[in-house]
Amino acid sequence: MTAAGMTAASGDGPGDGPKPGDRLDRWITLEADGSATLHTGKVEIGQGLHIALAQLVADELGLPFERIHVAPVDTDDSPDEGITAGSRSMEETGLGIYRVAAEVRVTLLAAAAVRLGGPAAELVLAGGEVRAADGRTIACTDLAADGLLGRAFTGTAAPRPLAQRRVIGTSVGRPDLLGKVTGGRVYIQDLELPGMLHGRAVRPPGPNATLGAIDDAALRALPGVVAVARDGRFLGVVAEREEQALAALERARRSTGWDAGPDIPSIADPRYLVAAVSAETVARERSDPAALAGAVTRLDAEFTRPFIAHAAIAPSCAVAVLEGGRYTVWAHSQGIFRLRNELAKVLGVPTDAVRVIHAQGPGVYGHNGSDDVALDAALLARAVPGRPVRVQWMRDDEFAWEPFGTAMVVRLSAALDGSGRVVDWQHDGWGHGSGTRPSMAARPGVASLLAARHLAEPLAGAPPQVSGDLRNATPPYDVPNQRIAGHFVRSAPLRTSSLRGLGAHLNVFAVESLMDELAGVAGVDPVEFRLRHLEDERARAVIRAAADLAGWVPGERGDGERGRGMGYARYKDSSAYAAVVVEVEAGTEIRVSRAWAAIDAGMIVSPDGLRNQSEGGIVQAISFTLHEAVRTEGPRVATRGWETYRVLRFSEAPTIEVVLLDQPTQPPLGAGEAFTGPVAAAIGNAIWSALGVRVRDLPLTRERVVAAIG
Repeated sequence: MTAAGMTAASGDGPGDGPKPGDRLDRWITLEADGSATLHTGKVEIGQGLHIALAQLVADELGLPFERIHVAPVDTDDSPDEGITAGSRSMEETGLGIYRVAAEVRVTLLAAAAVRLGGPAAELVLAGGEVRAADGRTIACTDLAADGLLGRAFTGTAAPRPLAQRRVIGTSVGRPDLLGKVTGGRVYIQDLELPGMLHGRAVRPPGPNATLGAIDDAALRALPGVVAVARDGRFLGVVAEREEQALAALERARRSTGWDAGPDIPSIADPRYLVAAVSAETVARERSDPAALAGAVTRLDAEFTRPFIAHAAIAPSCAVAVLEGGRYTVWAHSQGIFRLRNELAKVLGVPTDAVRVIHAQGPGVYGHNGSDDVALDAALLARAVPGRPVRVQWMRDDEFAWEPFGTAMVVRLSAALDGSGRVVDWQHDGWGHGSGTRPSMAARPGVASLLAARHLAEPLAGAPPQVSGDLRNATPPYDVPNQRIAGHFVRSAPLRTSSLRGLGAHLNVFAVESLMDELAGVAGVDPVEFRLRHLEDERARAVIRAAADLAGWVPGERGDGERGRGMGYARYKDSSAYAAVVVEVEAGTEIRVSRAWAAIDAGMIVSPDGLRNQSEGGIVQAISFTLHEAVRTEGPRVATRGWETYRVLRFSEAPTIEVVLLDQPTQPPLGAGEAFTGPVAAAIGNAIWSALGVRVRDLPLTRERVVAAIG
């Protein structure tokens, strides 16, 4: 496939990436100083997206990377591109902007050919000007001055040939990192505005608690307190200084009467999901009776995952101000247009009376509390018109009130024929769903934002609109008989939403664990067993690359203390291909000491960015798989801090090697979540190699491994 023939899958949002008919200057504008500005609705959340997008534009416009600027993402000025999620940004926006930049280049050259005379093919676009063979030049800004780029995008222009790429495929550095590693003011938590006040929301002790009596006068009398806002069960304080807001929060927590309400139903064993009322969706069903008749061995297995928290490195934060009847909100939201619409609904104002500006925050990986805290800030700003209010959640609020990644159960059954081929695969999965982000859809009386359900005139909490539990449930292998079914349990004991990988974490863990077990029954090396069942050459290549990097020895086994295992998946069956081999050490705890990984994410725009995404995804997947689980006690969430919610420590991070398989003529593929499932599976398979036991309930803790051995 040529670069001109690249295509991408459509997105989930109302406008993911440029569409034919858009104005070119809606996406790219040329500045008087010879630089170019890229406009996108996709937000930078630390993944390096804006760097990669700028690289695409730089190559097409013949500009140095440093002369490409990305405009702030803002509902007043940016294109609406839905949400930045699902590892979709490079697949959709990246490819679209690449084509827009190509069309801008072609348009400038055509206009220059008229002005300078001669065919466009003999002109050179570089450094912000077009140069003719005789040395005459014309600035791009002069060419565009008469509205040249106001024309409609057609999507027909081909990007430059591979030989002319200078910036794509190189690591250009991350100018945003200096402030992040030196404590600079780069995050929303660091935002300071003139006259800014500080607020805190006083949360109930549990999700079912009701608010009783409060001593407003005592709170208002505290030093620095400017306002006490109460609306139904929503209670908040606003003060001149942050320590004053904290003091008021602590006083309110001690003195406010709450009825704790009923206990949260037990979540200790996710198997409660199987007995719950659910809606079944069959994702795939195929039948080959002749192949099934040859089955001689069948394996059945059950896998579970608990609720998991986002565990953002810093609690959620937002700033809001109400001026002239219009709210301006700074938020670390992955979907600022959706957030704007939900804020307007809850606040009872027209949509154009709310503006949302994106500001980076340290950690998100899905739908955490970033949208919720934006509503807190707006509600408190309403109490003090004309002055900005900064609201930051406390750590225990973050753990107790963010939406969680759903608990899940997966039951698999697979059969082998006499030649060691998998001839049947049955999958049933249960979960609560993942799609409760702010929505663009008009849903009267319903809102996803936390405080909306606590108001005197509450809006119902948004039920999950997307299951997500079937993500990567279908095995990537050639199996003639399959039935893949998901069971969506809408009623949940805890609030759930998107968390990195969605159902792919458990589904790939289950699929790849069972593939290893089947390989053992067939007497075939696990790597070879996978290759025998794969037709996709890119899938086969990524598995071979990871095995070669690790020095995989066919038939290798652990020694009782160390072992190695493999996991593979193509994320969402349409994004990046990823394979990983991990080495575990079975000491007082299970520890991943090394990881060797290979990834094929199509055309590599930024090698350093792709490597960073891969390494970060591997580390987070290890944490999910070995340690993380939400617990409840009575009416409340009990895991409310780092002491009670275990995550991977810096000292436990493994040595990681990653090989990148470039496909320069293929479209870029989403990579951020590609390793979530394969790493989990590789760890489970490595534990089997080391100790000869299977642990199928996540997280793979010391206690569970010891119990399996016993």
